[in-house]
Amino acid sequence: MKKYFSVLLIVLSVITSLNAQVNVKPLNPSETTQKMSALLQLINGFYVDTLDMSHLTEEAIVSTLKQLDPHSSYISKKDVEKANEPLEGSFEGVGLTFQLYKDTILVIAPVPGGPSDKVGILAGDKIIKVNGEDAFGKKITNQWVMDHLRGKKGTEVTVSIYRHGVDGLIEFSIIRDKIPLNSIDAAFMLDNKTGYIKLNRFARNSLEEFNNAIIDLKKQGMKNLVFDLRSNSGGYLSTALAISDEFLPEGKMVVYTEGIHSPRQELDATKAGEMENGKLAVLINEGSASASEIVSGAIQDWDRGVIIGRRSFGKGLVQRPFRLPDGSVVRLTVARYYTPSGRCIQKPYNEGVEEYYKDFAHRLEHGELMNADSIHFPDSLKYTTHGGRTVYGGGGIMPDIFIPWDSTRFNELYFDLIRKGIFNSYVNDYLDANRQKLNKQYSDFQDFNKNFKISEEEFDEFITRAKERIEVKQEQLEPNTDFMKLQLKALIARNLYDTNDYFEVLWPEDRDIKKALETINEDLVYRSYGMEKGE
Repeated sequence: MKKYFSVLLIVLSVITSLNAQVNVKPLNPSETTQKMSALLQLINGFYVDTLDMSHLTEEAIVSTLKQLDPHSSYISKKDVEKANEPLEGSFEGVGLTFQLYKDTILVIAPVPGGPSDKVGILAGDKIIKVNGEDAFGKKITNQWVMDHLRGKKGTEVTVSIYRHGVDGLIEFSIIRDKIPLNSIDAAFMLDNKTGYIKLNRFARNSLEEFNNAIIDLKKQGMKNLVFDLRSNSGGYLSTALAISDEFLPEGKMVVYTEGIHSPRQELDATKAGEMENGKLAVLINEGSASASEIVSGAIQDWDRGVIIGRRSFGKGLVQRPFRLPDGSVVRLTVARYYTPSGRCIQKPYNEGVEEYYKDFAHRLEHGELMNADSIHFPDSLKYTTHGGRTVYGGGGIMPDIFIPWDSTRFNELYFDLIRKGIFNSYVNDYLDANRQKLNKQYSDFQDFNKNFKISEEEFDEFITRAKERIEVKQEQLEPNTDFMKLQLKALIARNLYDTNDYFEVLWPEDRDIKKALETINEDLVYRSYGMEKGE
């Protein structure tokens, strides 16, 4: 166990060294480093039972970090690579999206140009064997699939596929490769002048994806943009800065960071910028956090665009990763970030981590998700934008235009259908029986989107299947029937064509997007929020 004690001592000495570098009050060894080392040695030498001292040390680290703030965190050595994957923007594997369906691996779609796509694996295929081992039954979990299909670039894996209409299994040998993780879910035109981009996280490759989407939409005539950051929980600060730079002129401050041990650092926009002109609407909600709030805060403070939706999450803390001697990582909060007007939008966390993450439930209880008037900010948190509009700090970005939660559409029945997988189950069976017919009937997604509808008979079958698993209350079903049909159509489009097409099917019934487009198209309304015409 000596190595664990030495690791802990090295960690504490690193902290001591850092303290010395930033000129703060030094640690008292008898009250800190020596005390902790003595405790661990006492436990290891005298405790009544045998203990996993490595695990005990990790638990002590986790408990310590919980006393600091809700966002300082510990990542074990084995989880470091997995934790970084979504933000790094790639992994190595076979390149397909899948879903576990009836204890079987169902291919939703191969990644375009990826290894599975190159050998001819298709949406709707079912993986029955991996390297000769059965790939179905109760043992099959998401982790099992990743353990068996992911692997080092250049290595080979053999899969046996069941394909509807083909006798026997088809065997494919796939050479693993680097697979991109896209951070843009959708990019398409809402009308002949306004484009739409939905970003799900601020990853390392997000700026490149964003610029490619902008270039493509401009070729289609885009002058204005609806930028969807709803439920985007954040990512790299550098990426948030780079994407904000696409909207703001050179020299405009995007954000500044400051902490007791971190001197103030101001980050400004540069000459670069693909969308410095044109009208802009940014969509946010209670799930928009961190980097999303940096971007929306900068746009709001400079009156560059109108913010639409509901109050954002309220994460205004900056984490810096510190690698520990065993390869594990501590993400430690080192500073707060502030919008250009001086707002820190970090919500309070003095009541502990559990209460902090119950904030959504508290907002629901207080009526905030339904009515903007239930939100009260003290005058001490009042700030002004570049154009003189009043904005507030201390708890997220408050939108310029509030859109209430749609409790009629997103009701108990809808969420039961989602939770129990009834939407996906029906769509998978529907496509199993109709994929070939649909591919012949519709030449492409646009043809499908224009002409396909879920029939009354098909919807009745869907509800009949739902009743086998959940209670279907008529008062919850009737006002939601049309939206549920649209949801089924969108899921069919996603599985038949692309993820982008799922969002394109749904947007005409999305109140936030409709309000954004309406605001952009009405010059007087847009200007009433301090915006220039922008075209």
